[in-house]
Amino acid sequence: MGSIREIARTGMPGGAMLVLGLGLLFGGPAVFALGANDKDPIEMAVGSSLFVSALIVLTGLLMVNPNQAVVLQLFGDYVGTVKTPGLRWVNPFYGKTRMSVRASSFESARLKVNDREGNPIEIGAIIVVQVKDTAQASFSVDDYNGFVRTQAEASLRNLASRHPYDGHDEELSLRRNPSEMAVELRKELEDHVSQTGVEILDTKISHLAYAPEIAQAMLQRQQANAIIAARQKIVEGAVGMVQMALEKLKAEGIVDLDNERKAQMVANLLVVLCSERPAQPIINSGTIY
Repeated sequence: MGSIREIARTGMPGGAMLVLGLGLLFGGPAVFALGANDKDPIEMAVGSSLFVSALIVLTGLLMVNPNQAVVLQLFGDYVGTVKTPGLRWVNPFYGKTRMSVRASSFESARLKVNDREGNPIEIGAIIVVQVKDTAQASFSVDDYNGFVRTQAEASLRNLASRHPYDGHDEELSLRRNPSEMAVELRKELEDHVSQTGVEILDTKISHLAYAPEIAQAMLQRQQANAIIAARQKIVEGAVGMVQMALEKLKAEGIVDLDNERKAQMVANLLVVLCSERPAQPIINSGTIY
């Protein structure tokens, strides 16, 4: 890409030049008419010159709106950018190209890609951009808007292929870590568009889902994984409670159980603690054995 960088220009205040141009515009024909009436070729020439000068002066006027820039060129060479809002005046022979420097956003197409585990997913993102260097945006690429959109979709595909849709344990995943994914997407996109004069202000994952053909199957798998994880927590808690109960009974000397009775007690407690339904107790009115 080209190495042209933005050159700030302010131009001249346009009010005074507007008054001058209007004066020449109305004064030139008056002088020409006076010369024609007197049949004086010199006055006619002066009048014509004043009229042409008025057109030249007025051609140099330009109105710059807030958050707008005007890129100036002279015979194909870049000479600067005017960002000062208001009525300005520049060399009438400058070519003028207007460019917005407002922040703008766009939403990428919903891409169908494979995540790191090979699962087909749909993913989309919202990208917020702003032109910071008008010279680079004008001359480094043919169409900076189209270029940024294309690079955004490519970066989004790369992001999806590097991470699983739904990871395990502390693993970064597209679904569970949207903030981290947005930061990673922004960093990669900035690397691709750094020479276009466009700044990436923000990125967000706007759409994320399994592809329709596997959505139902993956939902069932997620539900199964959730049930397994819940069961693991229940078992861990139940084992801790049983251990605490045995230690408490032994420490306070309430009852002394042999290994066989301990095993039976452990089994009963685990059934009570891990069961999905309330336990139905059986009262033993005889001995504890």
